[in-house]
Amino acid sequence: MSEHSWSSTPLNYAAFAIPAFFIFVGLEYFIATKQGRKYLFKFDSSIANFSIGVAERLLNLFLTASFYGVFYYVYENFAIWALPNTWWMWGILILSTDLVWYWYHRLGHEVNLFWGAHIVHHQSEEFNYSVSARITTLQAIVRNVFWALLPLAGFHPSMVIATLIIHGAYSFFTHTQIVGKLGWLEHIFITPSHHRVHHASNEKYLDKNYGDLFVFWDKIFGTFQTEKEEEHGATVYGLTHPIKSHSFIWQHFHYYLEMLYAIRKTHGLRAKFKIIFGNPEVLDQNIRPKLERIYLASRQQVRGTLAYKQYVTAQFIFIILLTFVFSLFFSHLTVIDKFFGVLFTIVTLINCGALLEQRTWMYYLEHFRLLVIFTYISLLFEQPEWLVLSGLFSLFLLSPFSSTKQWYLTLLYGKR
Repeated sequence: MSEHSWSSTPLNYAAFAIPAFFIFVGLEYFIATKQGRKYLFKFDSSIANFSIGVAERLLNLFLTASFYGVFYYVYENFAIWALPNTWWMWGILILSTDLVWYWYHRLGHEVNLFWGAHIVHHQSEEFNYSVSARITTLQAIVRNVFWALLPLAGFHPSMVIATLIIHGAYSFFTHTQIVGKLGWLEHIFITPSHHRVHHASNEKYLDKNYGDLFVFWDKIFGTFQTEKEEEHGATVYGLTHPIKSHSFIWQHFHYYLEMLYAIRKTHGLRAKFKIIFGNPEVLDQNIRPKLERIYLASRQQVRGTLAYKQYVTAQFIFIILLTFVFSLFFSHLTVIDKFFGVLFTIVTLINCGALLEQRTWMYYLEHFRLLVIFTYISLLFEQPEWLVLSGLFSLFLLSPFSSTKQWYLTLLYGKR
């Protein structure tokens, strides 16, 4: 890219949402520690939450323009009305956006096809700001299909986009336990108290409080539930059947594997159709344990060493910095930069999940990461011999003559 085109291409200032996110998470952790509630954060869960958020931010860089393009296409070709850009129309838009969100969110819990995308958001058994990062790219795609109803109604896409930014920012702050009930605001807005109910797996809290900004949609459609303050400490978060895994891949795809398994075992198109578009309650709850025995082989739970936490933390800090720089300069990057940036990040996130799961195959994934790095460097500097040398070195480390694997696992987990 020429110097002129580099200087004339704008930066993606939305990237600063990444450090802002971690600043607020840090503040929440600080306050929780001061309150004697450090237990609200667990290392493994936080890393798993951040991993999903990083992947979504990264992949959405390639999709966001497409989302907005769909909004403009729908508006210019199919809009029912041409609604004016007036202050009162903004008020109607905010209400309409929240109504669409309510039904998108509710159907995301009541239809298996959508629940498979949304379930990732509810897997964490902790509830703090880090949980708000648990949004997958697939969920973002489903959500934007619903958002397209707004330009279809006649709201200008620029108004819709601005409103969605407000919605996204607001919902982040409802994912916390350090804020109690907020008095009269509880009767108007979805507060942290209301959203704690939504994320709880206690029976009386199931399928409640789908709203994002306003509370009255839940009251109108009969899904509202207040948080019982005296039972706040007994609230259980996460799924009714926890997945018991921090695997990056398993968290994303386990529910669709369960659906595929159920479809294969079911006879008749009508029954198969019901699995795809029916309620999650129709899915056999015994399927997941069967698949866990296949894909999540039993492993010895060994407490990681200090080096293990330091290694995971160092990797993650690097990936966060890389994602920030990648996002900020996204429009300046070449296709090769983007390909290897995404590949390295996704492999690292999978590797972090494998580290949390104590999977021995992560050692081989480390070599693949090195191969990705040296392939990119050799292409960047047009030095193919560097790639050959790195490949030979990896082959030596993988050979029976090398004890590197045992040293690696012992360093991270102690004696095995």
